[in-house]
Amino acid sequence: MDKQLVLASSSSFRRELLEKLGLKFICDSPDVDESPRTNETPQQLVARLAQEKAKAVATRHPDALIIASDQCAVLDDNILGKPDNHQAAVQQLKAASGKKVQFLTSLVLLNSNTGNLQIEVCPFFVYFRTLTNTEIEGYLNKEQPYNCAGSFKSEGLGITLFKRLNGEDPNTLIGLPLIRLTAMLGKEGISVY
Repeated sequence: MDKQLVLASSSSFRRELLEKLGLKFICDSPDVDESPRTNETPQQLVARLAQEKAKAVATRHPDALIIASDQCAVLDDNILGKPDNHQAAVQQLKAASGKKVQFLTSLVLLNSNTGNLQIEVCPFFVYFRTLTNTEIEGYLNKEQPYNCAGSFKSEGLGITLFKRLNGEDPNTLIGLPLIRLTAMLGKEGISVY
């Protein structure tokens, strides 16, 4: 691989996912305001943020392939952010109990030399079991997923909260759609083999 691969993220989850492909890469954290704009749909939000992250990092890496992603959880047409604290996580899980939550994960691959930009927004659906207050408290006390949209870590104990999952790529739920990324890299001449 002659192009440097840069993951525009400070997320340890995304870094661990990208490591699965066995490619050499570096991480560079973008400084982007992630506030939604007025009347912006969840799909528009995640697509815009991934592009902004990629472009911010591209200025520091003029001859690289920049990978960027953003994710939001949507419940009853409302975006669920990262809870940041226990009480907000309790409220999110109570609201999701017995319902379907859609996760939208955007993926951008930007060739900072040519300006070629590939973008996709990948949906993933999580169907929650009906959760008791005891289950919610027990889960949050054990895993403390306060930095995760939707208040759970599907790669951990959070999987026990679900009735079923529906989506193309389980990595999408964690934050980086590797199936789509592999195809995008292929269009730039990068093979994982």
